[in-house]
Amino acid sequence: MTQAFRTLIDAGIAELIIDKPPVNALDSEEWLALARRLEELGDDPQVRVIVVRAEGRGFCAGVDIKELDAHPERIVAVNAGNYATFKAVHRNPVPVIVAVHGFVLGGGIGITGAADVVVASECATFALPEVDRGAMGGGAHLQRLFPVQKVRYLFFTGEKIGAREAERYGFIERVVPKAELRDAALEIARKIAAKSPAMIRIAKEALNGIEDGNLEDKYRWEQGFTLQAYTSPDSAETRRAFVEKRDAKF
Repeated sequence: MTQAFRTLIDAGIAELIIDKPPVNALDSEEWLALARRLEELGDDPQVRVIVVRAEGRGFCAGVDIKELDAHPERIVAVNAGNYATFKAVHRNPVPVIVAVHGFVLGGGIGITGAADVVVASECATFALPEVDRGAMGGGAHLQRLFPVQKVRYLFFTGEKIGAREAERYGFIERVVPKAELRDAALEIARKIAAKSPAMIRIAKEALNGIEDGNLEDKYRWEQGFTLQAYTSPDSAETRRAFVEKRDAKF
């Protein structure tokens, strides 16, 4: 079993805690394991709601760029793991609350954008630096958080946006001090867990069904462009520059 995350279940609430120092960047096998665990939790009749949170400096830095720099052929496995994880959140039979702090990058955006409820610490920042990593993907999930033009600004520039500014776009349920983040998420989770499990599961499926468009299809479309991007020398240069901690040269 991977050590990149752990789970706790109590009173109908499952906590999935990402914990892979230094930045909670997961490799291809860890993304696939994360997806499987989320699916298992959703299928567990004892689980009424899931809270995804993290330890360390930030919520999630996305994929392990060092793995892809050393093994670019693993992009297919990484894509599969990302797709499966985000789907396991979005299509989970029970509501998923995401509690984020520090950096929320790449795959962290995917998890957050796929969630039902988002709680953020005051220190949280959101960014999708895919262009600077020679990849694509995540725009579909970012678009569940921000309006179209803001998504494009963030995607084209790779800039980050803080929790207080992001709050005005309406996707964050609460912004709290970091020390209160877990309690805020669990308070919401307890409200959901107190409801009829059957009604909540029906509600989750119904709400997914009335969304505009298919999130998984949109993300799958994007992933095709990630593979296209990886055929470019510029993509390899961005990964090498990241590993070597220097500016990319084009």
